[in-house]
Amino acid sequence: QVQLVESGGGLVQAGGSLILSCAASGSIFSIHAMGWYRQAPGKQRELVATAISNGITNYADSVKGRFTISRDNAKNTVYLQMDSLKPEDTAVYYCNAVGTTVSPYRHLEVWGQGTLVTVSS
Repeated sequence: QVQLVESGGGLVQAGGSLILSCAASGSIFSIHAMGWYRQAPGKQRELVATAISNGITNYADSVKGRFTISRDNAKNTVYLQMDSLKPEDTAVYYCNAVGTTVSPYRHLEVWGQGTLVTVSS
């Protein structure tokens, strides 16, 4: 069994910064991709940023230049540095990991429980 534990959400004023972290643990052989998604009230869950194990990153247009995703592959941990936060960034942020379990080497995709980020104007 694999689980993700997120931390770092909270309340911040517009223009401020927060950093989210997400650590994966359990029967992990390898993790190919880790990323962050968010879901605002009344809206669908959307991609924020992803980081592949080879270092390639991808960002939603709405956060480019303000958010930075990074990974510590040795610790199976992903971070999201969020700067210049805007009220429209308010959402529940979910961590996601895609990879392979230990023997019998099954595909895994797991989600974190979500952490609330609230940006006040």
